[in-house]
Amino acid sequence: MADGGVLEADLETGTAAATAGPRRTGTTPVLSCRADPRFGYSLCVPPRLRGIDRVPLLVAVHGSLRGVESSRDAFADFARWHGAVVLAPLFPADPLGDGNEDGYKYMVEGDIRYDRLLLAMVAEAEARTGLGFDRFCLFGFSGGAHFAHRFLYLHPERLRAVSVGAPGSVTLIDPKRDWWVGTRDIERIFGRAPDLEAMRRVPVHLAIGDSDLETASITHRPGSRHWMTDANRAGANRIARLTSLRRNLQAQGLAVRHNIIPGAAHDLVAVAERARDFFHDVLGPARASAFGA
Repeated sequence: MADGGVLEADLETGTAAATAGPRRTGTTPVLSCRADPRFGYSLCVPPRLRGIDRVPLLVAVHGSLRGVESSRDAFADFARWHGAVVLAPLFPADPLGDGNEDGYKYMVEGDIRYDRLLLAMVAEAEARTGLGFDRFCLFGFSGGAHFAHRFLYLHPERLRAVSVGAPGSVTLIDPKRDWWVGTRDIERIFGRAPDLEAMRRVPVHLAIGDSDLETASITHRPGSRHWMTDANRAGANRIARLTSLRRNLQAQGLAVRHNIIPGAAHDLVAVAERARDFFHDVLGPARASAFGA
């Protein structure tokens, strides 16, 4: 495993237990989320965090194929360089047995609130590692990008920055249309309205390949599970939809960096590279020089 250590079951629950001996470092298997064992997460804890109490956290959310390890490992070197922890959640498909593979993308599924699940995982990671996390960086690719920008609408106060990579569909801040296309009824569903002032304090990164043009898997059709009027209004393909999201966020006063990557299709590696550059700027080169090789 990375860095010569494995943070497995020997990381005990509770901050006191986790800090009783030398801090374990490295990557973990997928750990069961104790708030709801149907879900899990993996961690990457760099070795140079020994003796440090509060560090940056980067959450990397998988796409539809649930590539947890790929999402985590895309930021492993970044974490070592910046002295940060990576948390990669696992939101399995079909948790309610009704065939729904996309619930996490829309933040709520039956009685499951995926935003609250992520916050529970962050709290558990603090207890397991004995580290403290303040606001965290959030990255999502494809299906995870659905999650990332919608989490921004619900919990901007928890975010240091957010990177949204090639989502299939986007929610626009729009008080004239219902969730998930717009935000008119977001307070009724989630118990909180978008806090635009808090959102404006969160730098936003959008990235997509210029060859990411496939549409069959992202076109909403009448009768499909997530169909609603105007479901396709943001654009026909991912590039158009991400551009609509950029314009919408900028119109609300958010600071947005938008990368269209030459020669890339629907590519986690290419998008994560641009996200790492963005998060490097957010965390600052001074931190990187302190923890780099």
